[in-house]
Amino acid sequence: MEESDETPSIQEASSQEEAVPEEVPVSDEEITAEEPLNDGQPSQEEGASPEEKLDNQGITEEEPVLDEAPAPAEDIVAAPEPIETPAGSSHPVEPSSERTSAAEAEVARLSAEVARLRQSMAGAAEVIEDLETPPMPPAVLKDIVIGAHIVSDFARLARQLDREQLIRATMGTIAMLHPDQPSVMISTRNMAMLPRLDERGLCAARLGGEAPQFAPEDWRTLEVILASASLATGGPAAVIHSHGAYTTAASCEKDLVVVSPIDEIGKRNIGKVVIVDPDDENPEDFLRQIMEALQQGGMRCVVVRGRGAYAVGRDLDQAWANAAMVEHSMRIVLLARQANLKV
Repeated sequence: MEESDETPSIQEASSQEEAVPEEVPVSDEEITAEEPLNDGQPSQEEGASPEEKLDNQGITEEEPVLDEAPAPAEDIVAAPEPIETPAGSSHPVEPSSERTSAAEAEVARLSAEVARLRQSMAGAAEVIEDLETPPMPPAVLKDIVIGAHIVSDFARLARQLDREQLIRATMGTIAMLHPDQPSVMISTRNMAMLPRLDERGLCAARLGGEAPQFAPEDWRTLEVILASASLATGGPAAVIHSHGAYTTAASCEKDLVVVSPIDEIGKRNIGKVVIVDPDDENPEDFLRQIMEALQQGGMRCVVVRGRGAYAVGRDLDQAWANAAMVEHSMRIVLLARQANLKV
């Protein structure tokens, strides 16, 4: 009987153990939902900041979503645009090396073309010069004959002086002693069209005699200048009466008697330029002043106030060189005065 009594108790105990439910794991959310027990003392979580509380509770605060700012332009790398080939063309784009070679070839071709054009221009200049200075016949004037080569020299120089604006149209005179007859003076006629000069625009006469027909107005002045220059050179002489704008303008200044060039070429080749006042009432005194001024100027040039310059030389080329240098020096003097330069 005792064994039967104990047996049910053991079964009851086992049934009670089976009736005890299994412990359910508690989640973090349920733990946070429960209020902490406060024994009258503040917990560590109460003194902590909201962020720390959230960290302690294992909950992260979601950061507010901000509008993303556009990336800076430096960080944005534009993708290279593909090179489109023309429609209907199947040829690929040439590399840079091929383009460079093509450019060099084009430069070489253009250089050769320029060289060819320069040669053509040089040949054209010779042809133009031949056309401008055609062969001239000799000039026969009573008992004086002017050779064809002398006529050609006069015509060539007249055209060149007109290009350099030392003479203009009928303004100016060219004269020289005859190379074969030193006692004969050859000159361009009065109001002769110098750029178109030929044998018909020349006249000649013996020194000291009467002026020939159609002689220039300053025949006596040219005669005296050539005689003085012939004494200095020992024979040949030539003179050019030019009307350069700068020389004439500089001579118009009142009380200006001597002009000293300020450029080195003028100082070395011209020295000084003496200005003489015209005197139509006393021609003999005027001619004497011309001779003195020419000697003071080194037998190179003399200027008549407001009437141009008389440039002298052994031949026509030397007289032309002196006329050009005088005009150049007078231009520099006027430009320096205009600019208020201290020289």
